[in-house]
Amino acid sequence: MSSDAPVGARPPAGKTFFGHPRALSTLFLTEMWERFSFYGMRAILVLYLTAAVADGGLDLGESSANAVYGTYNAMVYLMALPGGWVADRLIGARRSVLWGGVVIAAGHYVMAIPTGWSVFAGMALIVLGTGLLKPNISTMVGDLYERDSPRRDAGFSIFYMGINLGAFIAPLITGFLGEKINWHLGFGAAAVGMTFGVLQYVLGRRNLGDAGARPADPLLGADRRRALTRVGVASVVVLAFGLVLLLAGWFTVDTVVNLLTVVTVLVTVGYFTRILTDREISDTERSRMKAYVWLFLFAASFWLIYDQAGSVLNIFAADRTDRSVGGFTFPASWLQSVNPILIIIGAPLAAALWLKLGHRVSTPTKFAVGLVLNGLSFVLMAAAARAAVGGDLVSPLWLVAVYAIQVAGELSLSPVGLSATTKLAPVKYASQMLGLWFLATAVGDAIGGQVARLADTWSQPVYFLTFGLASVVLGLAAVMFTRQIRQLMAGIH
Repeated sequence: MSSDAPVGARPPAGKTFFGHPRALSTLFLTEMWERFSFYGMRAILVLYLTAAVADGGLDLGESSANAVYGTYNAMVYLMALPGGWVADRLIGARRSVLWGGVVIAAGHYVMAIPTGWSVFAGMALIVLGTGLLKPNISTMVGDLYERDSPRRDAGFSIFYMGINLGAFIAPLITGFLGEKINWHLGFGAAAVGMTFGVLQYVLGRRNLGDAGARPADPLLGADRRRALTRVGVASVVVLAFGLVLLLAGWFTVDTVVNLLTVVTVLVTVGYFTRILTDREISDTERSRMKAYVWLFLFAASFWLIYDQAGSVLNIFAADRTDRSVGGFTFPASWLQSVNPILIIIGAPLAAALWLKLGHRVSTPTKFAVGLVLNGLSFVLMAAAARAAVGGDLVSPLWLVAVYAIQVAGELSLSPVGLSATTKLAPVKYASQMLGLWFLATAVGDAIGGQVARLADTWSQPVYFLTFGLASVVLGLAAVMFTRQIRQLMAGIH
């Protein structure tokens, strides 16, 4: 996207949404329902995968279920790269968001079919649809404002409130339906949510003006045909490879998960290699990218632990937590709503803190704080797991405390990382760096899914303590090397 979207891209004047362009309400609600469907399904996914067949589940081992969960999350963020390319070069952000929403809804409806194969087919569709929708709806929010508009940051803050509102409500509904009535009914509720999102997006399109209507850098003529041919060939190769695995008897859950993990890491290595070896970027930009490599590794390590909330910690909530209140046993997935409500409460406080501290606390130091807090949350989990040894059920307040520490860590790292990504980006790659930031989550989740397999073989206190202390040590190491990283950042704080 150019530094200033063209005047024609501005939405029409008229009614406003909390003092912002009316189009923001359309995008806010679309993102809210998309996150409702995403977090609603994610809250019950591992519980469904590990539930006994007699209880309507797949009876998949915890090891494989945790790996599936991590890889699914990784693929969602990995697909943001091609999703952004499709919008920028082929169909524009507006149509990408529309078709992404349609494909996501279709994926959830497929998961609602009460058969064993539906969950994996549905997840594949959701991954493709989210790749189209997720990066491009944020681009459209940016198109509503001039780049230097004082309302721009406030507009994004309102937009991100929609994310956490959807994430908060979703587990309460899908969790109750899935755990108390039928798993596929829970998946169906996520489908209905995304359908609401698509319908209101279509009905509200008149508010959008020309925002996102056209590709930012369209491929034309022979270049377009060449690109589409390559995409077609790549799709055929992937399908043929899958067929070979199927015919050879190797097309198993574990095989696919392992392959996708390797692909995620290789894509990341290739992306960084491409940028760092590009002769068109300056020495200063190359130095800043070297600093970004370290921040990227810190972020991936953070998400490796943090995103186990929906897998390892979710299973702990189901099996080791006393969830009885007044004779009612609330669904384990309801605890997945703790994180977003804490973010809603904590985000303004974190923003005020960083504003007050200014440049006195550097970006690498903030990353280090996030890693240390994330590690301490797992150290606390080790204590909770120790209290549950022997089959005793522990208070859900253990998990609430763990999530509170993790949210504090997230607010130290995630928004700071987004800001650092835009500041450290080489000019040539400015529009692609958000996708690179998503890759940090993809790598962390992919490797985290493999790491989470150990939770099924190690004792839980040892598992949580090992990786908790590892994160703390990495955070302390980051503090020790802050000066060197800041030097590489070449004047960027």
